[in-house]
Amino acid sequence: MFRPDLAKTPIVVLSNNDGCVIARSYDAKPLVKMGAPYFQIKDHLRRNGVVAFSSNYALYGQMSARVMTIIESMVPALEVYSIDEAFADLTGIPGDLTEFGRSIRARILKHTGIPVGVGIARTKTLAKLANHTAKRLLSKTGGVVDICDPFKRDWTLRNTDVGEVWGIGKRMKAHLEAMGIKTAMDLAQADAWTLRQKFSVVIEKTARELAGTPCMELGDVDPPKQEICCSRMFGTRLTEIEPIKEAVATYMQRAAEKLRAQNSLCKKIRISVRTGMFNPEEAKYANGALVELPYPTNDVRLMTKAATEAVERLFRPGFKYSKAEVLLMDLRQPGEFTDDLFAQSQSVEAGKVMSVLDEINGRWGRGTLRAASVPVDPTWAMRRDVMSCSYTTNIGQLWVVRAY
Repeated sequence: MFRPDLAKTPIVVLSNNDGCVIARSYDAKPLVKMGAPYFQIKDHLRRNGVVAFSSNYALYGQMSARVMTIIESMVPALEVYSIDEAFADLTGIPGDLTEFGRSIRARILKHTGIPVGVGIARTKTLAKLANHTAKRLLSKTGGVVDICDPFKRDWTLRNTDVGEVWGIGKRMKAHLEAMGIKTAMDLAQADAWTLRQKFSVVIEKTARELAGTPCMELGDVDPPKQEICCSRMFGTRLTEIEPIKEAVATYMQRAAEKLRAQNSLCKKIRISVRTGMFNPEEAKYANGALVELPYPTNDVRLMTKAATEAVERLFRPGFKYSKAEVLLMDLRQPGEFTDDLFAQSQSVEAGKVMSVLDEINGRWGRGTLRAASVPVDPTWAMRRDVMSCSYTTNIGQLWVVRAY
């Protein structure tokens, strides 16, 4: 969207610390293997004109939210399945559904600049298949395919390899082909009960959905997580305790945000640190500490204090540390803890402070208000040497249009 000059250029996106390839554009797939270590293929990418970018999570998440908001405004119900995919309920939508799909695609393209594929069908698995067909035959479909009609559905099933079906991996494809199931149509016509006995209920549901029987409804609201983890590799090896404490405080701030977002309280925290484990020339060390909080809380101040004190117990001089992890455990909703009548609990004032913290950061951006132990520009931050600009999430990197 922001770099139209790269429209026809092969592009790959790298994992944390520019480690390996985790996403490839269509043009890059024949040139680069998924998971290839970046340091090994730098020269190969350059020779083949492939451009690499570091992961830019804030930008991706913000653009995804824009797309999902547009879709949600046009349909009765929406299930956001992943950062780049959603299922929409079209029940009660009048008129031609293909035209409606085109209107969704056009509105997203107009307001975000992102092209999307739209697949319409009577089940989730068939909708995924329709979407795959819309992208595979983009020049003929315009990015929208409706296979609610049985004739169109059967044509799509006959012309789709079973390995392209949602949830069918390489191993399962080999097992199915050994049974003579080579296309999506073969799978739709296979005996569902036999598939369940031989493989799993998941494969049975897949076959039934391909045959037109809905087995997977639009998802309800996800239940609160029972554990929340925040973990990152450092951009450089750390040998001093202070930057490690800064990193743990930073990870704790993010974990506490997630905790409050699901309206939970935490009673236990596990802090762990470790060195690199694969360099034979570096001494290895890994350790963790379980911290019992005085009472269930979502107060990042109390949690950060406990976490950084744990780092002091874990740290051993003479090692080169590569990673730290914060794990929130024993999570409950308010009122679910069964401490005795006289047990200490989080004060009302602390809850109000956390509400104000979240409100300010929600309005002005994450990290606007933070604990003093969380640095603004840490030296240990994740290495992202080839990151794109944060066009929508950093006021200093807004898209600039110049007239000549």
